[in-house]
Amino acid sequence: VQLQASGGGGLVQAGGSLKLSCVASGRSFSSSATGWFRQAPGKEREFVAAINYSGSSAYYEDSVKGRFFISRDNAKNTVVLQMNSLKPEDTAVYYCATRLGYYSEDESEYDYWGQGTQVTVSS
Repeated sequence: VQLQASGGGGLVQAGGSLKLSCVASGRSFSSSATGWFRQAPGKEREFVAAINYSGSSAYYEDSVKGRFFISRDNAKNTVVLQMNSLKPEDTAVYYCATRLGYYSEDESEYDYWGQGTQVTVSS
């Protein structure tokens, strides 16, 4: 499975919105949970959101609940992270990752990773 994350780059003002996409190649994508993680400068990578293989269930880190929404379209091998009401503290490189089985907050349980896309939010 290869993952391509996109949608970041440039600068967005606080309060704005941005949509990140993760496009996968490979047959197992529709059987895989997909997660988004982020890494801010000088910090460890952290969990943001994840969705199960069918899209029927999702899980969010507390700081993004009600602002970020994850969805998937298995026909297009795509998972989308819609980010609203962005804050400067959301600035980070965002990564998508997949794993067979149920979603997890633990990055070590993910098998495949995209290359990351930069999100920068100005105050």
